[in-house]
Amino acid sequence: MDKKYEDSIHRTGRIGIIIGIILMLGIPAVISSVYDVWPESAAQVITAGSGLLAVFIPTCIAEVFSYTPILGSSAYITFLTGNVMNLKVPVVVNAQIMSDTASGTEEGDAVATIGVAVSSIVTTLIIAGGVLLLVPLRPILTSPTVQTATTYLLPALFGGIFLSFVNNDCGDYVAKGKPLTMILPLLVVFGVNAVFPLAGMEGFVVLICMVLTVLCAVVLYKAGIIKMTPKEKKKKA
Repeated sequence: MDKKYEDSIHRTGRIGIIIGIILMLGIPAVISSVYDVWPESAAQVITAGSGLLAVFIPTCIAEVFSYTPILGSSAYITFLTGNVMNLKVPVVVNAQIMSDTASGTEEGDAVATIGVAVSSIVTTLIIAGGVLLLVPLRPILTSPTVQTATTYLLPALFGGIFLSFVNNDCGDYVAKGKPLTMILPLLVVFGVNAVFPLAGMEGFVVLICMVLTVLCAVVLYKAGIIKMTPKEKKKKA
């Protein structure tokens, strides 16, 4: 990857993250100052936040390690704007497929960044439109038909995301049998969850499943079940 491009994108991404953190912490700080509603002590903050930190710190670590290889430089925008698994990762995957680029290449990295940026802008516009139209659309949004439909929204969303990853695509290679790597981790998660509920420990589960999936991939590759074949390069017109 071009060193100048890499340094530029990382510098811009770090500056953006710092600005985002300042805004996220600064707005509550200003409101607390104006209305004089600061917490009584640091212990009070730690007590209130310790439970959330115990859940979200492992989850955030797992997301960084699992999603960054897919997202590339677009990880800066992705982790700042959110909706990682349900929106940004599918956007990156589909953008790279449509542009015939691969993760880990300069072209694929640029396509991923553009895709996530456009997705973030569109999402912001939709949210803004929803806020403005919330009152006029309330009768429709609260109707029994729409409420029934929304109960199927998340299953349909994650079902589509799951199917989008059940393929043999592996960047510049076709990995025949790649979906087999997810069988053992899924069985382990379902089996353990049936005996010992894993709610609240998703971050630890993802980290463990990452290691287990890599081990499954190595074993299946060594056994010749997963076969790597270079993709045929399309001739440019």
